[in-house]
Amino acid sequence: MSDGILEPLLPALGPWLEGRRWFDSRFIGARLETRAASALGDEPPLLLHAVVAAHRPDGQTLHYQLLLGLRPELPARLEPAAITTVPAGPWQGWRVYDALADGALLGLLLRTLAGGGAGPGPRLERTGRYPLPVGLVPHPLDGEMSNTAVAYGGQILLKIFRRPEPGPHTEVEALHALTREHCARTPRLYGALHSDAPGAEGLVLGLVEEFLPDARDGWEEAVRHASDCMDDARRGVPTSGGFTSHARSLGRAVAEVHGALDKAFGRNRLTAQDVAEEAAGMNMRLKEAAEEVPALARYTTRIGALFDDYARVAGRGNPVFAQRTHGDLHLGQALRAADGWRIVDFEGEPARTAAERALPQPVLRDVAGMLRSFDYAARTGLATLESADPEGGS
Repeated sequence: MSDGILEPLLPALGPWLEGRRWFDSRFIGARLETRAASALGDEPPLLLHAVVAAHRPDGQTLHYQLLLGLRPELPARLEPAAITTVPAGPWQGWRVYDALADGALLGLLLRTLAGGGAGPGPRLERTGRYPLPVGLVPHPLDGEMSNTAVAYGGQILLKIFRRPEPGPHTEVEALHALTREHCARTPRLYGALHSDAPGAEGLVLGLVEEFLPDARDGWEEAVRHASDCMDDARRGVPTSGGFTSHARSLGRAVAEVHGALDKAFGRNRLTAQDVAEEAAGMNMRLKEAAEEVPALARYTTRIGALFDDYARVAGRGNPVFAQRTHGDLHLGQALRAADGWRIVDFEGEPARTAAERALPQPVLRDVAGMLRSFDYAARTGLATLESADPEGGS
């Protein structure tokens, strides 16, 4: 029954999909095809879980995961989430809407996952012995670009991969390994979401991890400290040191995570040829960046010389090791909790393929990404200060 319901909805789902922040604009106007669909619930409201494929004329295909609600009538509070009306079939005349707006459906989803899944719909494949609590109040979170996150009762976080890919998934792999290693600097993983519905087999649909409700966003913390520190300096007031002490403890947290990843996945020594090829790729990307942003041209010679030095050092026999890393480390991936920093979001760079994101890398790539983020935070803090006081103070 649920397999056929999505087909008549596709014309309305297309425009709705294109308005989601997690939709890839390259697929505007793409042809949609149902890959899997299953309905959860014995009475209204029902949760329609689906995976659709978007096909471009050039042959590219992208999968999208949908969570839709079904009700005979839609309460006024859910009208802003309305998408369409079922045109035919057993649910003809029922309203279709974004399930994220309905706490009852989010609760149903959690109960289904905690119970091991029902039928061909979404199920939680546990990665440890930790029980999944239920009966928690759901709260969708903002800010994710390619995923949807729902916090439950300040205890657990459900992350829904809106563009699911076949496994293994880099974040699930990393968090599973870090949980086994009892790493205190990362969220504990409860499990990963899968589906046995025909058409969705093999896709990793999401994960459930520990939620840190009182943790502060590292980017916001760094920008605030930078702004306050520069404001104190401008007014001649002794500064408190800015973000320095936090940066030191953040560095220790990153080192702990790298150590746990090394223990879980191991590391290997790169050959001189490996490093030479990597340096050549870095020089190529530098050239492309300078062509796109001509203002960078004045720096390319000095930066390129650093890349060449890196290759020469390895060529002289100095060891360069590679291991599993975070892959997209910056201040926005760090949370400051009461007992220290946590590192989150181990998906890696979104523009890279899953296979590329899982490749071992020198840990200094993560360090470089964080240092670049520090620079951005300092500049943003200064810009924020100048925006608040355009006259520069008096």
